[in-house]
Amino acid sequence: MKAAARYLYWLAWAQKGRVALGATLGTLWTVGLTLPPYLLSRAIDDNLAPGWVLALLGSGLANAWLAMMRHRTMTKIRMDANFRTVRALVEQINTLGADLTKRTSAGEVVTIGIGDVITIAAALTVTGPGVGAMISYGVVAALLLQVSVVLAVVVLLGVPVLAIVLGPLLGRLMKVQNGYRESQGRLTTRLVDLIEGLRVLNAFGGKDAYAERYLADSARLREQGYRVASLTSWIGALGVGLPALFLAAVTWLGARLAADGAITVGELVGVYGYIAMLVVPVSFFIEGSFQISHGLVAARQVTRFLALRPGDRPRSLGTLEITPGSLVGLVSARPEESVALLESLGGFDGTSLIADHDAALFAGTLREVLQGRGAADDETIRRAVTVAAAQDVVAGLRHGLDSMIEPAGRNLSGGQRQRVRLARALVADPEVLLAVEPTSALDAHTESLLAQRLRAARAGRTTVVATTSPLLLAHTDQVVLIEDGRVSATGTHRDLLESSDEYRTVVS
Repeated sequence: MKAAARYLYWLAWAQKGRVALGATLGTLWTVGLTLPPYLLSRAIDDNLAPGWVLALLGSGLANAWLAMMRHRTMTKIRMDANFRTVRALVEQINTLGADLTKRTSAGEVVTIGIGDVITIAAALTVTGPGVGAMISYGVVAALLLQVSVVLAVVVLLGVPVLAIVLGPLLGRLMKVQNGYRESQGRLTTRLVDLIEGLRVLNAFGGKDAYAERYLADSARLREQGYRVASLTSWIGALGVGLPALFLAAVTWLGARLAADGAITVGELVGVYGYIAMLVVPVSFFIEGSFQISHGLVAARQVTRFLALRPGDRPRSLGTLEITPGSLVGLVSARPEESVALLESLGGFDGTSLIADHDAALFAGTLREVLQGRGAADDETIRRAVTVAAAQDVVAGLRHGLDSMIEPAGRNLSGGQRQRVRLARALVADPEVLLAVEPTSALDAHTESLLAQRLRAARAGRTTVVATTSPLLLAHTDQVVLIEDGRVSATGTHRDLLESSDEYRTVVS
């Protein structure tokens, strides 16, 4: 939990000015809550003199203003922490790139983004009222010391006793929460897998079996949730009940002192007010402990994700020279080697674009999907669609380029999604295009047609494709054969077919 605690500290330190303001306002507000009881006691002992009444009214207005400013500042602190965490997560996702799916699951990323970010932001609340609660607690003890040493001692010892009682429960809650959070991430992953593979599961009749597994896991998660809720309810009940008993005991003690003549009637009214005011800091102590325990659990998941690093890239590939403006094929018996090399090449500068075969397709019209973040006109889009042999995709949709594409292209077939991805990359027209298996889901006729058009459309620009398709490799200027992470041979498709047994085995 050290990394999680450091992360929460970093979020607070990153906005230390605002945190200091929130703590100051929180302290002034909670300490200001002690003024009405004090002024009321003086007003009663002074026969309700107008000066004390006006002071009481002024303190109420001042506290109302402080409460609004404190709440406003704490909201800004939570939002700042929220946005900083989101930015850190987005930067990490960009850093991991294609390695993201290899390092963690989509379900875990969703769970972090939906739940953990908000929980961490809520934990920053303790930086404001939490500080004020501690200071106001001491102020109340000092005021009670002027009335009765016995009352002051009871108050000073009461809250530590509450902490001793609730401490073990909070520790147990954190442990149970960790287990619940881990199971929640796994279940979300399974749900994402179920949604993404629904069509395949239906085709093979596996939907019901997978749904049953999901229901069983969901039931187990529910039982864990009950354990978390049980502990939470006990902490909530004790958090309300114990302070009530504690404050009742202090009230009884104050009443006994007034009955014995040890304190005046005005001081007794003041004691009642101080005790009622103590509900605020005591509640903040308990609520703050609860929020911190939740925040540490959430921060632990976030720091784990931020600690992920991209996988190793091939370091020694022999001599690999790519002529600018050429079409080059990368061939390997292990496709992950070709993909890793493309990812390595794509990281050198900002002029390269990697067209992955499973790159995300976002919801929107087909025109918006193909435009990406650019502003290509319809003529450019149609040229790219033609090169990608995707005219039938546009023609098959009711409204053509204005047809809506569902998230992840769910209303398209596998081959259609592949051609749409390639068309989107061609619309971007990068200086260097790195494509991963751009024709693996296509029939031979469409694949041959696409290969011819791709060579002509990318004339004068560098294109590197990772593929084992002889139809596509036949149109390349150069083929690079990779074995065991190293370049073993280069040449044209025809030359390597004649000279390399390994090449013939892979492409056939």
